Amino acid sequence: MVSLQVDGGYSAWREQALRALAAGWSPEQLCWSEKSREAGAASQQMGLDYELSSPVSSISLREPQVCEPNAEFAVRISKGLSALLQDAALCRTPERWALLYRVLWRWHHGERSVASVADEDGARLYEMAKAVRKEKHDMMAYVRFRHCGQGKRPEYWAWFEPEHEVLEWIADYFSKRMGSTSWCIATPQRVALWDGENLQLRDAPDNVDELRSGPSDDQVEALWLRYYRSIFNPARLNETALQQSMPVRFWKGLPEASLIPAMVSEARNGARRVGQSGLVARMPGKSVAVTADSAQPIRGELSVLERCRRCGLWENATQAVPGEGPTTARMMLLGEQPGDHEDLAGRVFVGPAGQVLDQALQRAGLDRDQLYVSNAVKHFKWEGRGRQRLHVSPSPAEVQACGHWLREELAQLEPAVIVTLGATALMALLGSKARLADFLSKPFLWGQTWVIATWHPSYALRVQNAARQEEIVSGIAQAMQMGWQLANAPTADGA
Repeated sequence: MVSLQVDGGYSAWREQALRALAAGWSPEQLCWSEKSREAGAASQQMGLDYELSSPVSSISLREPQVCEPNAEFAVRISKGLSALLQDAALCRTPERWALLYRVLWRWHHGERSVASVADEDGARLYEMAKAVRKEKHDMMAYVRFRHCGQGKRPEYWAWFEPEHEVLEWIADYFSKRMGSTSWCIATPQRVALWDGENLQLRDAPDNVDELRSGPSDDQVEALWLRYYRSIFNPARLNETALQQSMPVRFWKGLPEASLIPAMVSEARNGARRVGQSGLVARMPGKSVAVTADSAQPIRGELSVLERCRRCGLWENATQAVPGEGPTTARMMLLGEQPGDHEDLAGRVFVGPAGQVLDQALQRAGLDRDQLYVSNAVKHFKWEGRGRQRLHVSPSPAEVQACGHWLREELAQLEPAVIVTLGATALMALLGSKARLADFLSKPFLWGQTWVIATWHPSYALRVQNAARQEEIVSGIAQAMQMGWQLANAPTADGA
């Protein structure tokens, strides 16, 4: 068993790992350890008014690079794997150096699957890298600088307790972001110092716990706390969302955290009901002379259909979607219900299914303006999935409730031919559980009106096979041609 000690993070491990690879040592032959910092190793006290040690070594992060330690032995790895290794090396787990070497060993021996999340070692590597990247994001979000005073060095002080070794990365980030302003970020393990030109990392001093609270007379922080309290709206408090977006473990470093328990308590005890009404009522404003009637938006008169409450679909729909087309049309197309696009636009067949319908009409040589197009159900029935509104077929009771409007349309139009698009439209017309397959492309008389059943255009959008899609669109086009011939025949008998 060969013992290898890492002293200096990823770069030190990299040198040791490449030496082990050159020697042909397998992961099972190695025992990895990390040089621990002895208590009091810093051997110095540190105050808020610090001096940078001389000489100063500038520190900055390197871009991910492939492993090329020397000319004698080199290992080529992808940039993606290099970035994963460097991030995972910052994860504070006892296994990290052994895992990183095992991944590198397997890659070097041709096992490219080790860089996949489907691999056991790869999955653990991704998990560690993800935890480090999240800690980087959290540290950017939750580091709070306190003002030490004008002319003091550092001018700003921050305390943070990261779960992983991300201080060097975040220090490089803030050195670029804060320009020439001097600051210090202290953690229980290390301290980052920036004087406006140079960045230095030190081991935490012996008195690091005394520095945890930082400066006590920060006037900027007092202004921030006043602002934070003023924007808090108890009426909109969501405690679960608060703790998810601002985990409790970060509260000890956040000045505003001292206000949160009291504000939450006030919200629970009745402040939710009144929100910010007291503050808003005291705000100066300008009175505007306007009558209640003139303040109302201009809206058109509601149609009878828009007042329909025969079923519950109106509650979640944007509007009722009536049929459209010339009242003298000889042929009527009857669909199922409006879709998402139709619900928003207030017009029938203007979405993806409408495009398929237009394609079928074009093949049949027909113009939509010659036809009357409508739906059996006039309101859009849907269910939410994320930000999408997905179609839900109407129930028989909802189809029956909307039958009133269909009967009114038929009485007004008296069409010679009705082409039903889909099973719901056919059922709405016949008033029974008719099977579409039994009537497909077979004209039949319904009273004095010819009826031709075909697929709904949306069916072509759901199938994945291109040949099947072509068959559906062609079938709809043929039904349109057949209906148009029947509609324009001299008599029904001569059709």
